[in-house]
Amino acid sequence: MEYTQIPGLEKPVSRVCLGTWAIGGWMWGGTDEAESIRTIHAALDKGVNIIDTAPVYGFGRSEEIVGKAMEQYGNREKLVLATKAGLEWNADTNRVWRNASRERIREELDQSLKRLRTDYIDIYQVHWPDPHVPFEDVGETMDQLKKEGKILAAGVSNYSPEQMDAFSTQTRLSTSQPPYNIFEREIEDDILPHCHKTKVAILAYGAICRGLLSGKMTRDREFQGDDLRKVDPKFKQPRYDQYLNAVSRLQDLAKARYGKAILPFAVRFVLDKGVDVALWGARTPGDVDPVPDVFGWTLNDSDMAEIDKILKETITDPVGPGFMAPPARKKP
Repeated sequence: MEYTQIPGLEKPVSRVCLGTWAIGGWMWGGTDEAESIRTIHAALDKGVNIIDTAPVYGFGRSEEIVGKAMEQYGNREKLVLATKAGLEWNADTNRVWRNASRERIREELDQSLKRLRTDYIDIYQVHWPDPHVPFEDVGETMDQLKKEGKILAAGVSNYSPEQMDAFSTQTRLSTSQPPYNIFEREIEDDILPHCHKTKVAILAYGAICRGLLSGKMTRDREFQGDDLRKVDPKFKQPRYDQYLNAVSRLQDLAKARYGKAILPFAVRFVLDKGVDVALWGARTPGDVDPVPDVFGWTLNDSDMAEIDKILKETITDPVGPGFMAPPARKKP
């Protein structure tokens, strides 16, 4: 395992973070609590010491499972817990909207602390930018929570560089969490260099592109219920075949040069592109078995050039992240 330092935290942070959106069940076809707890423990046993969750993942369910798993595992002082705020929802209708008001953030924090069975959050992140609340005001709210000892570090997710700069006028911004993987690389143009310049650690989500880079996807795979991949254009023909062809060629490259499977190869790519921590979504203990294969090697310039070549030759119409951002609420 490799570890890094995040501004505001004294303890080292593993460069792979367990992502728990799928564990919450919503938009992933349900959840199994016992299996999810075993998965969390399996990741921790492999040296992963940071877990990322959010209230909206399963409308509280993911946080409840994470809290129970952490309590059972112990060693809270050595673990890094990252969760989020700034969304409201109606669980009966599955409607979600943005709300980063001071009152909403404080309300969510109190609820998260209870569900997570802890008295502080290591990294507290604003889930989506709220256009109706000045970003300076959001930063001020987070700064106050740090002074109260309820959170140790403030972060944002899905923020632009300009929004991060405004937030940072009121508090130290420690982390930014954007989507990033071999196929979805928009942040290379702005967010990645901006965070490097301003010393903001990057926790990238979607490192295996919703399973597309797991090596487990097949052409006859069907997605059921509320699975978000039903609406992701990458998983619709004819693009789906193109992406699977790209995965096949990337797998051949990973095996030929490093003897690795596509999943650790994809995560290594994210880390070697300058991301501090890559989120690794998992639903079963077996899903985290390849974590050790990410470390002890790096991709070189020739590898990066070959990856770009493969994408250019296989994907004629690339698309970005295939999920809809929550809408803003009506102007207060």
